[in-house]
Amino acid sequence: MEKFQTLQSGVVPLPIENVDTDQIIPARFLKATTREGFGANLFADWRYAANGQPKADFVLNDPRYQGHQILLAGKNFGCGSSREHAAWALYDAGFRVVISSYFADIFRGNALNTGLLPLQVSDEVLQALFAAVAANPQLPLTVDLSAQTLTVPGRTEAIPFELDAYKKECLLNGYDDIDFLISQEAAITAYEQQRSWIA
Repeated sequence: MEKFQTLQSGVVPLPIENVDTDQIIPARFLKATTREGFGANLFADWRYAANGQPKADFVLNDPRYQGHQILLAGKNFGCGSSREHAAWALYDAGFRVVISSYFADIFRGNALNTGLLPLQVSDEVLQALFAAVAANPQLPLTVDLSAQTLTVPGRTEAIPFELDAYKKECLLNGYDDIDFLISQEAAITAYEQQRSWIA
């Protein structure tokens, strides 16, 4: 995974609640076991017409938001089935952060395992962010993972967010679970040597 430390980016607003994993990546596209290539079909049923042409009124096809790496989503994002392909599709499409006021637990875990940060804020902050992005589609947000803060232009104080300490360390270092274990090799070896007298 790529290391995640500080990200400053514009925002793609998706003010829809209860977005499930089948809407994020429809089941008919789950034909691969590697993480690459899913981004082209992210939100496919909302993004493309039956003839495959992009729908002009869907936010991912709006040129104002091209290249933005933060998705601002409605409450209860990632509900439904447990498919990890949903997180893969978001990451493959270039997103590094999803902001919502609530995430389905399995989606949260899949996102963190993929290198995608699910950043949870209050309902009030979420609505304020949607309003700010509506007023300025190029609004830059700054996510500081070390400090666990979200900085919004015009707000006097940064917004704190919670994150599991282990997953934070993995994101900061670009580790998956295996990478983390390898990073602990010296400590594991020292521990085993201390126990070598045990028959």
